[in-house]
Amino acid sequence: MLNNIRYLLREGVRNIWSNRTMSLASIGVLVSCLLLTGAATLFSMNISAAMASVEGSNSVKIYMDKDLPVLASLKAGEEIKKLDNIKSCQFVSKDDAIQKVMGMLGDKDSSLIKDMTGKDNPLPDAFQVSFKDLSKYKDTVEQIKKIDGVSSINDYSDIAAKLTSLDRLVTTVGFWIILLLSLVSLFIISNTIRVTMFSRRLEISIMKSVGATNWFVRVPFVVEGVIIGLISGGVGSLILRFLYDKLTGTLTSITVFSPISVGPIQWKITLMFLLAGSLFGAVGGAISIGKYLKKEGGEIVEW
Repeated sequence: MLNNIRYLLREGVRNIWSNRTMSLASIGVLVSCLLLTGAATLFSMNISAAMASVEGSNSVKIYMDKDLPVLASLKAGEEIKKLDNIKSCQFVSKDDAIQKVMGMLGDKDSSLIKDMTGKDNPLPDAFQVSFKDLSKYKDTVEQIKKIDGVSSINDYSDIAAKLTSLDRLVTTVGFWIILLLSLVSLFIISNTIRVTMFSRRLEISIMKSVGATNWFVRVPFVVEGVIIGLISGGVGSLILRFLYDKLTGTLTSITVFSPISVGPIQWKITLMFLLAGSLFGAVGGAISIGKYLKKEGGEIVEW
């Protein structure tokens, strides 16, 4: 039994090497399919994380009119506190805001705005407001906007809606692209294995003639497909990790967005890629040889 297993595995590897050009083409297409699948999945995970962050925040910042006197701003703050859904309302003066900006910039860059204090301060007074009930988020925001002196509110509901629409678009487009590439992958893998079968048709004919079972004839070609799939899965997961780290590193340096870390789930991605790749390979191998197993030895030689 062990000798049979070794023989079948060795034949599968030999098949790949004998048709390495077609095998490389199969690996290339399957890697592309897996990369698109992984990219779409990571994108969706980042969108979900961003939405959870946005929706999980029960606070907004309310900016007052730029030239509004401090007393008028404080009066508006008292009106905000009277609203039913307000949990807390903290006043942030424009002087405090400019000092915070200077602290974030550091000594070197803060010198550029050190004179923007007092009357020259371009920032408005603001209030940091948290809500009691997030289900009343929109209604409360609309009530705040009606208060005199309120200039704008960093309302996150529109961002959440846009993120949802973007996620749906990427999911839909990604599904059709992945489906198309999956079919192409199966087609190329099955044809790669079919070329191997054609080159070994005499050997297969002899095996069938002496009573070799369909299983014994089929396994080397399925093994060939599985090996192609495993190689594709391994290569695809490494390329995805490299590209994702590069992209997220760039995004982090130029935006405030913090992408999810792929490190803790890398093993899951690799495992999924290996399983998906081997499944594609096995199916491709089974498709390519299935109809020929019904032929007898002499018929196989006439392919």
